[in-house]
Amino acid sequence: MLVESTVAWWGASAPPERHALRHCLNAPAGRVVTSPARAGAWPDCRIGDVEERVGPMAHDKGLDNVAVRWPRTNQFYDPVAPAEFVDFGAIADTPEIAAPTGALALHIAKTGTVRATAYTELVDLLLGLEGVLYATDAAAEDEDPVIDPDGCAWIAGGVERFVEGHESFGDLVTFDSVAAVLRAAVAGGRLAEQQLRWLDHRLTALRDDAGNAPHWSFARTELAILAGFYRRCAERGFAVYADY
Repeated sequence: MLVESTVAWWGASAPPERHALRHCLNAPAGRVVTSPARAGAWPDCRIGDVEERVGPMAHDKGLDNVAVRWPRTNQFYDPVAPAEFVDFGAIADTPEIAAPTGALALHIAKTGTVRATAYTELVDLLLGLEGVLYATDAAAEDEDPVIDPDGCAWIAGGVERFVEGHESFGDLVTFDSVAAVLRAAVAGGRLAEQQLRWLDHRLTALRDDAGNAPHWSFARTELAILAGFYRRCAERGFAVYADY
């Protein structure tokens, strides 16, 4: 039901079957970073600036989505050199660029990594699953939390379509504007009434016990950069390791 609803309003294919390996990431400094399998994980806030974007529930470390070579060639995953993302840095120097957009682009350019905690609930809502950026479908099978290149393309496509659909709502992306974009997309689709009920259920579940919505405040251009990271990984055959 969840996947069918998402497919119907975005015109997207079903999520690809991911291929995961053992819990090892070869860090740039030569260390081995291990990530235990964690199914059903939920975030609390972004590391760094703008900490209020999403609500409570927590991992102390937060979530990094790290671009890695695919497939692995030995016991470890090799992080992709930041040079593969160096062009993202030019975006940060664009005049009048939104501060969160510039910060995300610069971080990707310097590290080949997305600090993904702040985006998890939004991406889950757009794609109709839970724990997408945590790769929890892999973790639930006690495999590495890795998103393969096909999975990166699927994530990029969903976010890109949302960014396009949000154009008429302006550059500020809030919980209310996300709901409006999704409702508009669903209303024109097949089984609209059924899909609207499903969407309303998902939106209600994101509210806290007092009925307050998450304090989402993204720049539309910021989400375009986020999609661009996964698109770059897909196009160059990289995977993404969910390190948390």
